[in-house]
Amino acid sequence: MDAPDIAAVGFQNPDRSRLGLEAVRHSQLTRRMADETRARPHRPDFHTVVLTTAGQASVTVDFVERPCEPGTLLHIRPGQVHRLFHPAADTMDADVVLFTAAFPPRLERIAPLLSHLPGPVAWQLADDEYAGIAPTMDEIALEYRRVAGEPATAGATVDLLRLLLGVLLMRMTRLDLPRADAAVGASNDLFRRFRHELDRSYATTRNAADYAARVGCSPRTLNRVCQAATDLTAKDLIDAHVALEAKRLLAHTDLPVVTVSRRLGFSEPTNFGKFFARETGTTPGAFRAREQS
Repeated sequence: MDAPDIAAVGFQNPDRSRLGLEAVRHSQLTRRMADETRARPHRPDFHTVVLTTAGQASVTVDFVERPCEPGTLLHIRPGQVHRLFHPAADTMDADVVLFTAAFPPRLERIAPLLSHLPGPVAWQLADDEYAGIAPTMDEIALEYRRVAGEPATAGATVDLLRLLLGVLLMRMTRLDLPRADAAVGASNDLFRRFRHELDRSYATTRNAADYAARVGCSPRTLNRVCQAATDLTAKDLIDAHVALEAKRLLAHTDLPVVTVSRRLGFSEPTNFGKFFARETGTTPGAFRAREQS
């Protein structure tokens, strides 16, 4: 039987079970989690936006360490593995907004933030940026407290909460304007479909032509769209996605290397070893030993 997998965390609102958003203080979240749970890396199926307001901590998201201090804004997307609530963060406090991908309003400009587009995870906000985002987080928290106390049939406050989340996400797109502008439009729709297909099929095929056929374009067009959005080719993105998932499984589980290899669609462990060494510069065994030491 396989060893335990990465802890998957589904969205659960403790105040209103059917509401796809929760606004909470970081300190409140940590109090309701057991130490053992907080110490484990997690793979959530929802978005997490964190604005640090006090203290300092170092948060690791998919093997990249993100120092946090007052004014640091984090956006952790669904599927990214992180240990946000580890003991080292006990001195940190922050405003946190958790939401499902289905909850925000449908606005073209925020679509890149809601997809699995590669993009920034952390920003250290300038004074003018903080002056826009912090009050919006406060308004979301205020309306969330109001909606949590209303009857489930009351929809006006839920609509306002959805619109305020849209405002927050629009303000966040301003933090990376060149990439946000490049990601809007018909080509971005094609790129989003490619990313969706990659999330579904990375363990089935690593052939860029297969993905082009599945999203309905030529390999040349797919490469052009990927390079416009990320400066990387479709094949680069496919291999990077598989390598990242391999690193997650090697670092955060005790699954045998042969099981990791099979899960990622490699016919032979030796082929997986060669692929991993090419992508990361080390062997699966050496990477696991370093990360788990």
